[in-house]
Amino acid sequence: MTFSDRLAEAVRRKGPLCVGIDPRWESLPAAYRTGGHLDDVPEMADLEHPLRAAAITGSFVTRVLELVEPYCGVVKPQAAFFELLGPAGTAALQGALADARELGLVTILDAKRGDIASTATAYADAAFAGCKIDGHTHPVWDADSLTINPYLGRDAVEPFLTAARAADRGTFVLVRTSNPGAGLFQDLVCDGKPLYRHVAAAVAEWNAPTIGECGLGDVGAVVGATHPRELVELRAAMPDVWLLVPGYGAQGGTAADVRAAYRADGLGAVVNSSRGVTFPFHPDDPDWEAKVVAAAQKAQAELRG
Repeated sequence: MTFSDRLAEAVRRKGPLCVGIDPRWESLPAAYRTGGHLDDVPEMADLEHPLRAAAITGSFVTRVLELVEPYCGVVKPQAAFFELLGPAGTAALQGALADARELGLVTILDAKRGDIASTATAYADAAFAGCKIDGHTHPVWDADSLTINPYLGRDAVEPFLTAARAADRGTFVLVRTSNPGAGLFQDLVCDGKPLYRHVAAAVAEWNAPTIGECGLGDVGAVVGATHPRELVELRAAMPDVWLLVPGYGAQGGTAADVRAAYRADGLGAVVNSSRGVTFPFHPDDPDWEAKVVAAAQKAQAELRG
C-alpha cells in the first residue's frame, strides 16, 4: 500500500487523532524518574545518569504507546526531546518508532529536516530506507513519514520526495505553522499572495503524481489549528493533500477549529495532540496511566465528532 492509503486506513479505523510523543523529562511521572521500575533489570543499576534517563524515557514512551494505541492510528515522535538525551536518547527514539510499528501505528518522525544535495539525501535515507554499507542496507529510523522544511527550495525538497517515493513513505511539508510568530515570514505577500500560499501551491504540485486509491497523495502539508481561517483556505487550495494539523488541545485549537481540515469523506487530515494526551497529569499523580487513557479517549471522540 502507498503511504497515503495506509494513513487513510488508520484514520478510517480510529479517527484522525495523532498523538505527539514529546517526552519532557520534568513531566515524566515521578515514579518513572526515580527509575524504580528498572531496578530489577541488572544492567540498569549502574548506568550513568544520562544513560539511565534515556532508558527511563524509552520505557515511559513504550507504555504511552500501549495506552493510546486503541484510540489513535498515528503517532508523531518529536526527535528533539530524544536527541536532548544524547546517543542513548536517539536509541530510545529508534526503539519508540519500532514499538509503534509493532503496535500497527503509522509514524511521523517530526524532525523538520531541510538541507541540500547529498546532505538532504543522507537525512532522507536515515528516515526511510536506511544506511547502505558494503552493499547492505541497515534501517535507521524506518519511519513511515517525515516532516520537512521547504525554505531552501525545490532542490532541497526533491531528495526527500525521491527517497519517500522509493520506500512507499510520506512527507509533511511545513506550510502554515501553529506557533505565534509564524506570520513573520509566512504572511509576507509575494506576487499578490502570502508566502504560505506559494508553498501550498508547490506542495499540491509535488503531491499530484503520488495520489493513491484513497484520493490523497504522499506529500502532506503542516497547517496549524491555531489559524482556522487559513485552514479553510488551504484545504480548498490543496484538495488532494493530507494535512498534519498541530495546535489542537494544549496550544488552544479546538475540534471545531480543525473541522475544516477534513474532506467530505472524513479523510484528509490527522490532528496532533502532544501534551494534551501524553501529559494530562501532574508528575506526582499515581493514576497517570488512567489520565492518559481518558485524554486519548476524549480527543478521539471530539475529533470524530
